[in-house]
Amino acid sequence: MRLLLIEDDDILGEGLRDFLRAEGHGVDWCRSLAEARAYTGEPFDALLVDWQLPDGSGLDWLRERRARGDNTSALMLTARDRLDDRITGLDAGADDYLVKPFAPEELVARLRAVNRRVGAGATSKLLFGPVEVDLAARRVRRDGQTVDLTGREWSILEALVLRAGRLVDKGDLERLVVGFDSELSSNALEVHVSALRRKLGREMIETQRGLGYRARLPD
Repeated sequence: MRLLLIEDDDILGEGLRDFLRAEGHGVDWCRSLAEARAYTGEPFDALLVDWQLPDGSGLDWLRERRARGDNTSALMLTARDRLDDRITGLDAGADDYLVKPFAPEELVARLRAVNRRVGAGATSKLLFGPVEVDLAARRVRRDGQTVDLTGREWSILEALVLRAGRLVDKGDLERLVVGFDSELSSNALEVHVSALRRKLGREMIETQRGLGYRARLPD
C-alpha cells in the first residue's frame, strides 16, 4: 500500500516510516499540512493523520478532503483519548482512531482491518477466476497452489487489486508502488506486469497501451 503519513514528531514519524517500509509499504512522510498539500492529487491507499500539527488541524484537513469527495481510507493518530474526541474524529471522516502511544504492529493490523472493510470487495480474500489474492496475508494462490511473487510484483498487484475494474494510469501506478520521491522506469513497470501475467494468467491484468493497467473484477 502507498501511505501518506502526516506526523510532526520526528522520532515517531521516522520510526513509523521505517517500520511501515520494512513491512513492504510505500510511505511519504510529511511534518505539516503545508507539506501534505504538495501531495494533492497524488494517489494513496491510506492516510495516517496526526490531529494536532504545527500549522493546523489534521482533522480539519481530513474534513476538507471528504467534502471534496475523497474517500481514501484514513486513520487518525493522536494523543486525544477522550470519548468525545474519538467520536468527533470518526464523524469527521476517519475510518479508525489510534491513541498515542501505540505499537507500530497495531497500526499495521488496523490498516489491514480498514482495508478489509473498505478495500476492493470489502474483504481480504478476493477470487479472480483461478487466482485467489489474500490482501491481509499478502499471499497469492493459483489453482490452489501458492505463487511466489517478488516484493515489487506484490506491490503492483495489490495496487491494481484494490482498484479492480478501474484503469490505473501508468504514472499513478508507479507512484503507488514506489512513492513520490522515487522512480520506477516505465520499462521496469512493464517487465513486472509481464511477470505477473505470466504467473497469474494473461486475463488477470488488462493492458491499455499508452494509458495504464486494469485488474479484472473479482468473481
